[in-house]
Amino acid sequence: MIDHTGVTVSDLVKSKHFYRSALAPLGYEVLMEWDTFAGLGVKPKPDFWIGVGAPNKPPMHVAFRADTRAQVDAFYKAAMAAGGRDNGPPGPRTVYHPNYYGAFVLDPDGHNIEAVCHTPE
Repeated sequence: MIDHTGVTVSDLVKSKHFYRSALAPLGYEVLMEWDTFAGLGVKPKPDFWIGVGAPNKPPMHVAFRADTRAQVDAFYKAAMAAGGRDNGPPGPRTVYHPNYYGAFVLDPDGHNIEAVCHTPE
C-alpha cells in the first residue's frame, strides 16, 4: 500500500490553487504547507505532496480514488474550472475493467491527474 506520493511543480501558488479546487470533490484539502511544499489529503494526514522545483519529466500520472461516479464528474468540472486541461472527460474505460469510470486532466505543469471510481452505477 502506498502511504504518500507527490509531484514537483513550477509554481506552488498556481498548483496549490489547482489541486485544492480539483481535489475538493474527493474530500481533499491542504493540510500542511511551507514556503516550497504543500501536503494535501483527507484529514488527518496529507498523502499527496506538491513541491517547487523543475517539474518531473516526463510528467507524472497520479490517480485519485473516488467513491462515486458523481465525484469523478465533480473532480473533472472543478479541475477544468481551476485551469486544468482536458486529457479525457468523465466516462467508462471498459478496456481496464467493466466498472472503471474515470476522468483525466493535465495540471498546470502537464501532470496527468485522474479521478477514478471502480464501482458500478
